[in-house]
Amino acid sequence: MTNHIIGKLLQGRYKIVQSLSAGLFGQTYIAVDVDYPENPKCVVKQIKVSSSECSDLNLLRLLFQTETQTLKHLGSHQQIPKFIACFEENERFYLVQECIEGHALTAELPIDQQWGCLWSEREVVEFLIDVLGILEFVHSQGVIHLRY
Repeated sequence: MTNHIIGKLLQGRYKIVQSLSAGLFGQTYIAVDVDYPENPKCVVKQIKVSSSECSDLNLLRLLFQTETQTLKHLGSHQQIPKFIACFEENERFYLVQECIEGHALTAELPIDQQWGCLWSEREVVEFLIDVLGILEFVHSQGVIHLRY
């Protein structure tokens, strides 16, 4: 997807200001919520729809609604972005979640021994405890895998 969506107002509320990432299932953007005076940032995920056939669109709509219910529930965990909204506009599906400032997880991972950025055993254990705590919460809610 191109950046033609930058500057666009979705749902009359979420103004897209920056492209964040693209993946197999869609595109992610930074937006501002113009309904609030301080214009808080949020993340808008546009879910890729590969077919516009009515039956396919209805199935996708059902799957999307199921996934958004899961995200609403998972957003109660302090380390998972809070769910803000979901909507369909022009046969495209959108999720809106809390924007958490930071950098990509890949910036944390030790990629190459030559760069001198390998983690100590303590750092690896701390990272795994943190991530596994989130995974344990997700699995305790009966969630195995999110598509988005």
